Amino acid sequence: MTKYRFRIRTRNGLVLEQLNIQGRDRADAERKLFQMYPNAEVLECLEVVAIPERQEGVDLSGVLSLISRQHDDGKH
Repeated sequence: MTKYRFRIRTRNGLVLEQLNIQGRDRADAERKLFQMYPNAEVLECLEVVAIPERQEGVDLSGVLSLISRQHDDGKH
């Protein structure tokens, strides 16, 4: 997921700065934006941060490797 920072003008003419919306892509973020602010005008859009997708499940070999490395580092 990616965060997008919008600067918009609402249908009433109010300008909103730094409106952050998360989406799979810009179109998804704009869809969410227009659900909250129908008939708004996008004045500016910046891609702010890409958020890594969360991995499902646990990799047992990775956990065992991490434990083993921590145990080995403790032997000085």
